[in-house]
Amino acid sequence: MLGLVENHSLTHSMPRTAAFFDLDKTVIAKSSTLTFSKSFYQGGLINRRAVLRTAYTQFVFLAGGADHDQMERMREYLSALCRGWNVQQVKEIVAETLHDLIDPIIYDEAASLIEEHHTAGRDVVIVSTSGAEVVEPIGELLGADRVVATRMVVGDDGCFTGEVEYYAYGPTKAEAIEELARSEGYDLARCYAYSDSATDVPMLKAVGHPFAVNPDRALRREALAREWPILDFNRPVRLKQRLPTLTAPSRPALLAAAAVGAAAATAGLVWYASRRRAAAG
Repeated sequence: MLGLVENHSLTHSMPRTAAFFDLDKTVIAKSSTLTFSKSFYQGGLINRRAVLRTAYTQFVFLAGGADHDQMERMREYLSALCRGWNVQQVKEIVAETLHDLIDPIIYDEAASLIEEHHTAGRDVVIVSTSGAEVVEPIGELLGADRVVATRMVVGDDGCFTGEVEYYAYGPTKAEAIEELARSEGYDLARCYAYSDSATDVPMLKAVGHPFAVNPDRALRREALAREWPILDFNRPVRLKQRLPTLTAPSRPALLAAAAVGAAAATAGLVWYASRRRAAAG
C-alpha cells in the first residue's frame, strides 16, 4: 500500500481532496469501450467486420499504448461506428454484460487504491476518454464518487448522431478536474492522479501527487524525468473475489478465537469434574 490514510482529526478542517483515475489500462486491463464489441454485435449494433476491427484495435491498444494520432483515429472510427445506435439499447447491453466483461479485468491494485483513498476521506473520480454510457456504470461498479467521460450528441430520435458533444481527452481532462476543483472545493496540490498514457500528462501535472500506472514509453520517460512514482498493476481480479480477503478473520483473530474456545472447554471440564466429586462425596 502507499500509506495514503490520513488522520481525520487533523484533516477535517482542510480543503477537500480527490483521487483522479484514468480508466483503460489504469483501473481495468483493457479498453472499456472495445471490450463491449462482442456484446454490441450480439445486440445487432455492429457487424462481424466491425467486431474484427475493434479486436485489432484492442490488440494495438494493449500492445504499446495509443499515441495522439492513434487516439484521434480511434475517436473518428468509434464516432462513425455508433452513429444511429439507440442510446437506451446501448445502456441496456452495458448493464446486462457489465459484470461478466468488466468485473474480471479490474486491477486488484487499483481497487485497493480506491479503497485507500476513500478511507482517507478523498473523493474518487474516474476520468475517461470512453463514452459516458460505458464509463458511468463502470464508475458505479467501482464505487467512484464522480465520472468525467466523453459525451456523444443524441438526436431527437434517441440515437447517437455520430457527433461528439464533449471529448474527455488530453488537456480537456486537466480542464475538467480544474473545474471540479473549483465547484467541489478540491485542493489540487493535495490531490492524486493516475494514468497509463502520455496523453494524460496535463492531468497528472495538475495535481500534487501524480502517478504513472503501467506507463507507455512516452509517459515512462516523462515520469522518470519528473521523478513521478511509477506503479505496475498486473493482477486483474473480480471484485467479489476480493471480498473474502477484506472480511475474513485474520490469522491472529482465528488463533485468539481458538484459544478462547480451548479455555472455555477446559473451564467446562473443570466444572464438570468438580460436580462429579461433589456428588460422590
